Amino acid sequence: MLKSQILEKLLKKHNNLNIEDVELLFNIFIKKIIYSLKNGQNIEIRGFGTISRKTNKEKFVRNPKTNEKIFKEENFKIHFKTGKILHKKINNIVNIKSNGL
Repeated sequence: MLKSQILEKLLKKHNNLNIEDVELLFNIFIKKIIYSLKNGQNIEIRGFGTISRKTNKEKFVRNPKTNEKIFKEENFKIHFKTGKILHKKINNIVNIKSNGL
């Protein structure tokens, strides 16, 4: 799903807001997630999942083409763990206590 499609769905659901307001709220939401991850905080959205940041340690790697050793500095990757409600909905498991998702 594209950002524009998400904005269209939000606009249809909240027709009292204009497109600029919906886009501004969406951008603030995304920027807050990025800011939190940059500062080492996890994001937990109940029923949806948890987004966290994992560390890749610095190490020497090898270029397979030239067999040259290269030093790779520490960097981060994003890890997402699905919540129970989202997992059940995706896998069509019955007896879901729906929280409006």
